[in-house]
Amino acid sequence: MAIAALIARFGLPAVALGAAVEGETVVMSGGLIAHQGLMPLSGVMAAAAIGSFVADQFFFLLGRRFRMHRLVRKVTERKAFARVLKLLERYPTGFILAFRFLYGLRTISPIAIGTSNIPARRFVALNALAAAVWGVVIAGIGYSFGQVVELAFGHLRRFGHVALAVFALVAVATALTLLFRRRLSRAIETDET
Repeated sequence: MAIAALIARFGLPAVALGAAVEGETVVMSGGLIAHQGLMPLSGVMAAAAIGSFVADQFFFLLGRRFRMHRLVRKVTERKAFARVLKLLERYPTGFILAFRFLYGLRTISPIAIGTSNIPARRFVALNALAAAVWGVVIAGIGYSFGQVVELAFGHLRRFGHVALAVFALVAVATALTLLFRRRLSRAIETDET
């Protein structure tokens, strides 16, 4: 079943679960569906924030409580883990607020933060703020994309062109992700030198 169909069928819980498991594509699709009037945009934003917050708290707790478990240790051996710790050490607050916007670092970052000396209360507060901003921004992008598609293709009926719009949204999200990944790699390489 396609992402849009899952969200249309299961609603805001699907957005929350999708935000936790997959991320941007599901939340952007939720924003697009909100533009169709099938769900409230504020609900999509809140569900995205909640799903993202819960997932990142879970991974933080894995790093904090189970740092010696073989699965967590396996993550700590990855090259990206050392980069995350270096960025966290250099920009603790900024990194916690920004990591969910950085492709490829979304899962590993809260684990790394959990293994660091960042106080749990501080992470909870910053994670809540960042998740709220992320939910608003990503769902808003999906909603705005719906407006652009509507202008480009005329008034969209309930599901008439949603498949085309979701495909285009995924293509745009993929292109933006690749662009951000390239820029992040360059920034990390610059930090390492």
